[in-house]
Amino acid sequence: MSEASEFMLTTPESVAADPQAIEILRMWWSKDEPVMSVKPAFNDPIKFGELLAYAARHMAHGYAVRHGHNEREAYNRILQGLSDVVKADNVQTVAEPVAAPKGNA
Repeated sequence: MSEASEFMLTTPESVAADPQAIEILRMWWSKDEPVMSVKPAFNDPIKFGELLAYAARHMAHGYAVRHGHNEREAYNRILQGLSDVVKADNVQTVAEPVAAPKGNA
């Protein structure tokens, strides 16, 4: 995986300092499709929906800051993309094999 340093993500200090913090989702765009690693950590799936809503808001802000987009218009475009995928109803989950922990060969 090659990634320019300008696109590398870091763990926020507030999260690193929180022993109760849980990583829930990692996402990549690879070979023209989304790839992700997920952990269904909430008892109620509605919490994940709320997390996605927060992510959409924050990403819209990121588009405004980084690319000069109007934040509201960026947010609406994000919601449109979400809606398009939901309406298409053709998303398939493909699970990759889980690798054995290192040292257990």
